[in-house]
Amino acid sequence: MLYHKHFIRICIIIILIFIVQMSNSYSAEVLSPADVLQTKSIGHVDIRPDGKWIAFTISTPRKADDKPGGAYRALYVISTRTGEKRPFITGKVSISSPTWSPDGKRIAFLMKRGDDAKTQVWCIPFDGGEAHQITHSKSGVSAFKWHPSGKSIAYIASTPPTKREEQLKEKGYDFVFYEENLKHRNLYIVNVDDPSYKADQLSSDMTIWDFVFSLDGMQVAASVSPLPLIDHRYMFRKIYLMDLKTRTWRPLTDNNGKLGNYAFSPDGKHLAYTAALKRSDHQVSQVYVIDLAGGAPKNLTPPEFKGHVNWVAWKNRNTILYYAGEGTTPTLSELKISNPPAKRKIVLHAADLDISFSPPSLTPDARTMALVGSGPEIPSDLYVCRLGQKPRRLTTINPWVAERTLGRQEVIRYPARDGWTIEGILIYPVGYQPGTTWPLIVQVHGGPEYHYSNQWVTRYSRPGQVLAGRGYAVFYPNYRASTGYGLEFANAGYGDAAGKEFDDIADGIDYLINQGIADKDRVGLGGGSYGGYAAAWFSSYYTKKVKAVCMFVGISDLISKRGTTDIPYEELYVHSGKKLEAMWEMSLQRSPIYWAHQSKTAVLIYGGTADTRVHPSQSLEYYRRLKMNNHPAVRLVQYPGEPHGNRKQPGQIDVLYRTLDWWDWYVKDAKPIDGPMPPLDISDKYGLQLED
Repeated sequence: MLYHKHFIRICIIIILIFIVQMSNSYSAEVLSPADVLQTKSIGHVDIRPDGKWIAFTISTPRKADDKPGGAYRALYVISTRTGEKRPFITGKVSISSPTWSPDGKRIAFLMKRGDDAKTQVWCIPFDGGEAHQITHSKSGVSAFKWHPSGKSIAYIASTPPTKREEQLKEKGYDFVFYEENLKHRNLYIVNVDDPSYKADQLSSDMTIWDFVFSLDGMQVAASVSPLPLIDHRYMFRKIYLMDLKTRTWRPLTDNNGKLGNYAFSPDGKHLAYTAALKRSDHQVSQVYVIDLAGGAPKNLTPPEFKGHVNWVAWKNRNTILYYAGEGTTPTLSELKISNPPAKRKIVLHAADLDISFSPPSLTPDARTMALVGSGPEIPSDLYVCRLGQKPRRLTTINPWVAERTLGRQEVIRYPARDGWTIEGILIYPVGYQPGTTWPLIVQVHGGPEYHYSNQWVTRYSRPGQVLAGRGYAVFYPNYRASTGYGLEFANAGYGDAAGKEFDDIADGIDYLINQGIADKDRVGLGGGSYGGYAAAWFSSYYTKKVKAVCMFVGISDLISKRGTTDIPYEELYVHSGKKLEAMWEMSLQRSPIYWAHQSKTAVLIYGGTADTRVHPSQSLEYYRRLKMNNHPAVRLVQYPGEPHGNRKQPGQIDVLYRTLDWWDWYVKDAKPIDGPMPPLDISDKYGLQLED
């Protein structure tokens, strides 16, 4: 009898413990907007040549009351053996591109010190000492690299204004001569041990965008375009070689289309590079090798490859390493440069790991690598691994995420109306139970030359896990025209804006409704840039499918967009395929303004006033067309001085809270669009310290 009572008592205790544990698991906090605004991320990563230490930056968002600006970026180093982390330069600073000297004794980096200062190259000893400035460019430095000798640093800076130009500006005569009187981006070199730091100019009469040294330090490869326009960087870059001894330049490649990164082989005989297959390809996708002694480039990419290669390095003089997006999982592969090329060997595959990962930083022998990893429950962290082994996590920069209850995230596939298989990421609402339908938010990526990987996808402009915590399902579609699925898939949008690509999104909505996940009467959609175009399209052409949209720096008029963007040739060559005069009618009918009169969707429009990619007039045009058709639920919010996407924290904070309010109002609570709109002033949510 006593034994029986004792057994019952133990069972009761076990049950109570289980109940408490379950209660605790369900009471854990969901991700909040404030969490998104405090999420840190790993920036640039560089592994020391001996593989023992990694230099990296941590980006920390500014608080609401801080001076307006981008995230603070602090410099750290970490031991690959012990995980010891050392802060080097921290506080309210903005460090970028930390790079070890060839002997591993110094770290060079970019920094701007002072409100009126220009970005310069700085250097700090690893074993202790103060940082000191290396360059003194009047126009500021955009990129740099150590010479293999470790005695000098080469850098890119624009031609500074002349004294006459400075005087004219001071007197108010600094007129803008649009796309004329441009300043080339030049290559300079400076001796880091010469106290005068006098720079020697290595290029002129052409624009240098980036460069690399050969391992013997005798040659420079650089990507060059005729003019310093962003359109030229996209479409007209070629690789040139310079002999450092004679200072002579010669063209090396005649790639017809977009160009990616490039690297010298260890023996200096070859150059590997990534590029588009043809001019009409909207993104880099192939890996090439060219013999520097002469001959045509050799494409090592298999014709049937269903991905996009966008980074290349060398393992040894006969073997390259390349990074590719393949669906929602990136890969790192190695490949012999023999003729014909051998079958690739996959070194890292995100499908076999808990994380997606970035292109790595390699030691010179390519045996050890550092990389940034991100997973469905890991916003950003630093990893290290030996080639061929599983990455080992070195940091946990957002430990509080483990205390949050997140929505389950998975890759889904569904059939498009014409039989193609489309892939995407789905975040289930926290507390999801089958058999119940949920409000759905579709987050459409921009580009369209981009794709979602199965990693942390929550940020200020697409707050997926915040929405999941509020009871939404959140869908991230990789619609046709996305990268990562091969050239046929990517080229499906060529000359067919808002065609198959946006039909795929509509089919994804229908699929989630038919699966019993999404409530057909509570669907919202949002996106930025080309995703903003989708938002406008779904609020007009596909208005019956969505209750509300959030349109961020989006396109509404394909005709006027082509006349106001800073990438007109990129738009012509890789998107439209024809000049505007040959497709007036189609451009009009694929413009949301053409269908604005039929909109029954609540439309929030927002973007920066200094956007040169998608001009602010695109937002204004759509707002006007909706208002002139007596649309009852349209709002336009503009962020002063912001470019294509908000860089400063005030605009990011407002976008986050304002879009959440818009979706809660019209999608979750299903309020009618002909009633009151959400409150205009939401500044009480920002966390500001304001006086009455």
